[in-house]
Amino acid sequence: MQRKNKPKLAVWKFASCDGCQLSLLDCEDELLAVAGAIDIAYFPEATRAVMKGPYDLSLVEGSITTQHDAERIHQVRRNSKLLVTIGSCATVGGIQALRNFKDVKNLTALVYANPKYIETLSKSTPIADHVFVDFELRGCPINKAQLVEIISAYLNGRKPNVPKYSVCMECKRRGTPCVMVTQGTPCMGPVTQAGCGALCPAYQRGCYGCFGPAETPNPRALSEQWKALGKTPQEILRAYRSFNAYADAFRKEGDAHEG
Repeated sequence: MQRKNKPKLAVWKFASCDGCQLSLLDCEDELLAVAGAIDIAYFPEATRAVMKGPYDLSLVEGSITTQHDAERIHQVRRNSKLLVTIGSCATVGGIQALRNFKDVKNLTALVYANPKYIETLSKSTPIADHVFVDFELRGCPINKAQLVEIISAYLNGRKPNVPKYSVCMECKRRGTPCVMVTQGTPCMGPVTQAGCGALCPAYQRGCYGCFGPAETPNPRALSEQWKALGKTPQEILRAYRSFNAYADAFRKEGDAHEG
């Protein structure tokens, strides 16, 4: 009896720091549970071996910042049965989306000695602005357990079980006292999607919003709380202008405090 071919997994990189791809490599033991059921067909970060497409599942890291990448993502989409974006860069434009609030020509002139050689788009945009995305996995970087869950869900034909609630729920589950209530420390946890295990609050630091907006955030109420803690509009603006600055809820709240 002929053995059925295993599904092909491809991992693609666009404008990013590679951190989310490294999260996949860091899975190690966790990947053993699924490694026998899937072929890693394309993953330049890990191997030079390449299997031709089409690919059953594509994981895409990074945002679109050049015209070349804007064209390449369509090729990836056509060659992929399912496409999952991983990380803040791919889902909302990433830290490079800070360019979207300024004139990119002024920025390149400050950084590069010969900016005329730099070919870039005026904005950094998420993958979903260009092609259809089947699922988005948040984080800067992503949670490796959630990544394994994505692959496992695909192999078993079910919806991924990834939480949509806020980091506050994770604090409650691990018994971490609220840093805003007990210490007066500003924290993005109430408006940020869970996924990190409330890492920063566990070390008496406020959440930085690495996983982007939760499903139903209320950033205006959080900003009022920050004001009560003595934070200025500029400080509040900086809190929203970080890893997920161009996520809709964070972008609008940041804009409300600009100027």
